Amino acid sequence: MSDYKEFEGKMKKTCEALTTQFATIRAGRANAAVLDQITVDYYGSPTPINQVASIGSPDPRSLLIQPWDASVLKGIEKAILASELGINPQNDGRMIRLVFPPLTEERRRELVKQTKKYGEEAKVAIRNIRRDAIEKFKKQQKASEITEDDYKIAEKDIQKLTDDYIKEIDKITEKKDKELTEI
Repeated sequence: MSDYKEFEGKMKKTCEALTTQFATIRAGRANAAVLDQITVDYYGSPTPINQVASIGSPDPRSLLIQPWDASVLKGIEKAILASELGINPQNDGRMIRLVFPPLTEERRRELVKQTKKYGEEAKVAIRNIRRDAIEKFKKQQKASEITEDDYKIAEKDIQKLTDDYIKEIDKITEKKDKELTEI
């Protein structure tokens, strides 16, 4: 009956993935994490920007990207333009500057909708993990590997795990929404 660890691990990873996803949603301030999902073609292989350049934040509303190899500058610029970031990079031949405009009320609402959507997707993932766990225990019960009582206990325990992780996702989502609306 110690199979819970496997499912709890998957649920925990879902929460971590949501937190990572939220880090890429920019809230008024410049945050290098918004570049984490963007890759640039570097000698034929897609490489994250932070592996080909240093990223700094000289002030709260801008990022400076300084590639270690000047030949990748154009590629970084193209990758940023092609991303969903919605910011025009300023290339001076040595580095790229990204200036983040202050968020409009409309943009804030869009971002809050986006966080809610990501939160819902994470909850669906948690529920899918629950379904897989219950199916596994049901099979074990049918194969007489566990008793019906063990199955009922497992079902109850998995449901409690699911409820706890759904609450955690709600907390993470609420925190991000608050961050977006308070700036």
